[in-house]
Amino acid sequence: LTFTGEAKKSSSFKMRSITALFFLFCFLVPSALAQLRFGFYGRSCPRAESIVANVVANRFRRDRSITAALLRMQFHDCFVRGCDASLLIDPRPGRPSEKSTGPNASVRGYEIIDEAKRQLEAACPRTVSCADIVTLATRDSVALAGGPRFSVPTGRRDGLRSSPNDVNLPGPTIPVSASIQAFAAKGMNANDMVTLIGGGHSVGSIHCSLFQDRLNDPAMDRTLNARLRNTCRSPNDPSVFLDQRTPFIVDNAIYGEIRRQRGVMRIDQNMGLDRSTRGIVSSFAQSNALFRKRFAEAMVKMGRIGVLTGRSGEIRRNCRVFNNGR
Repeated sequence: LTFTGEAKKSSSFKMRSITALFFLFCFLVPSALAQLRFGFYGRSCPRAESIVANVVANRFRRDRSITAALLRMQFHDCFVRGCDASLLIDPRPGRPSEKSTGPNASVRGYEIIDEAKRQLEAACPRTVSCADIVTLATRDSVALAGGPRFSVPTGRRDGLRSSPNDVNLPGPTIPVSASIQAFAAKGMNANDMVTLIGGGHSVGSIHCSLFQDRLNDPAMDRTLNARLRNTCRSPNDPSVFLDQRTPFIVDNAIYGEIRRQRGVMRIDQNMGLDRSTRGIVSSFAQSNALFRKRFAEAMVKMGRIGVLTGRSGEIRRNCRVFNNGR
């Protein structure tokens, strides 16, 4: 078969295009394949998820409050630079980290991640990321606390930066509109916001110094207000449960409390009053099944924020330190 004139030019152009597309494909395919997926460690570390689950279960038997701690840890990690375990890095002299900031001062449970990492490094060295450990541990603690059981995709890698300058987390008195904007910036909607804040607070607690504005709110339920004022008279800034009914169970009870003007935190109560969110609060208050479904979906969605995959980032040997020792 021979070509003449324009036919030869057309054929030459097509061949160059095919060659260019081939090389583009070679570059893009690894990137496309390097995504989170269910069962990511099925071959490289088959016991990865069971190791994390056992560590969490052992701790939960002694301390049921770890669910709240791990939920807070994952939220505070994912909402800064994405779910990259940057929150776990310890500060060093002259090198502050995300842990150094006020909003993260009350985050706890790091030793659970450390123990899981220790066991995973013994079983599968440099294979399972700290970011995945946080995600798996939080998921397992939710199920232990009576919340939904759900699968999470894995394959995250650990970040290479942890700076206090990056921390800009929504506070307890943030207006609903501003909270919606903060979640939208992370690719999440108002339904996700109400689900995650209420679900996280269903097993959480807060120090008295952080909800003084609510104690001065005349709309707050009088019985609850009196009880909280009595508790907060004690020295050393005591803490109270955000869900007064089922403080160790991940369920929809807190939404019913919010509807009765019994929300302890300003953001919780405002979600029940604001036109953009009160319908969601009401629907969750009426159906624990709906809340469980949406909470599982929102947790998986949050776990995808800003993830590093493929060859990005690293797999830390020690979750508290970058591999290069920085």
